[in-house]
Amino acid sequence: MIVVAGEALVDLVPSSEVSGGGLADLQPRPGGGPYNVAVAAGRLGAPTSFLSRISTDLFGDALVDRLHASGVASGLVQRGPEPTTLAVVGLAADGSARYSFYVEGTADRRVADPGGLADDVRAVSFGTLSMVLEPGASVYERVLVRECERGALTVLDPNVRAMLITDPLAYRDRFESWLPHVGLLKVSVEDARWLADLPEDAPDDEVLDVARRWRAAGPAAVVLTRGGDGLVALTGDGEVVRVPPTPVTVVDTIGAGDTVQGALLAWLHEHDALSAKAVRALRPAEWAEALAHAGAAAAFTCTRAGAEPPTSEELAAFRSR
Repeated sequence: MIVVAGEALVDLVPSSEVSGGGLADLQPRPGGGPYNVAVAAGRLGAPTSFLSRISTDLFGDALVDRLHASGVASGLVQRGPEPTTLAVVGLAADGSARYSFYVEGTADRRVADPGGLADDVRAVSFGTLSMVLEPGASVYERVLVRECERGALTVLDPNVRAMLITDPLAYRDRFESWLPHVGLLKVSVEDARWLADLPEDAPDDEVLDVARRWRAAGPAAVVLTRGGDGLVALTGDGEVVRVPPTPVTVVDTIGAGDTVQGALLAWLHEHDALSAKAVRALRPAEWAEALAHAGAAAAFTCTRAGAEPPTSEELAAFRSR
């Protein structure tokens, strides 16, 4: 079993319809980094459960229903009367997204520690807002450390939302404190630059040097997402594996990075590699296969509005074009 831990929210995505005042109509779509990861892994056939606190409002009901429709178990989902977190999405001409968040007093911040997870849980994934916003961030941090000590594969995508980080230096220190407890780190190159306090135009070689330092601190491997430039893995042996992007016509990029995370988890499950030891032992050819699988899944997500990862059948048909 794979457990994905973190927030579920609703993205308010602009439609092509423009109302009075020149503002686009907003369409509610289920989202949140960890939630998207769980949906992606579940749709790709991996046994997946979601750990979070979700509102009992109408948005919360829709979020839980979509988990079930995607094959994701909700036994670890807590429910509460607090409202659902909202993210207002702005789309650029190339489909890239920026976000404004409404997070005060929302349900996902009030998650309670579930205690030790079941023995059949082999991997636990973390990331995004849930690792920033208290009091929930400290809860997820405890789960991260405890599950690593138990021997589960812990997977982290910080998925930085800088506008919600009030003390960047403290957060960067906290991020580095997690690394000894992380089995697989997945991070975008933009986030890597931010986390390492590098210039936005720092070259790839500098980012790889940072990834090497992070890998030496704990993770068995590091995966870097590079948007339209594809994916890179820094393997357990320190080799660099690069996979080019899958060409598609982009509708938007919402959930693309989350789909990479979910698809990697599904690939690792399918190949019986849900442990830090197994991830460290993956050969370059296996990493190339895993990255191609995850990159194709993310590309498929970009062909649809909002975070809509593919099913196994959809991905197989897409890759056989």
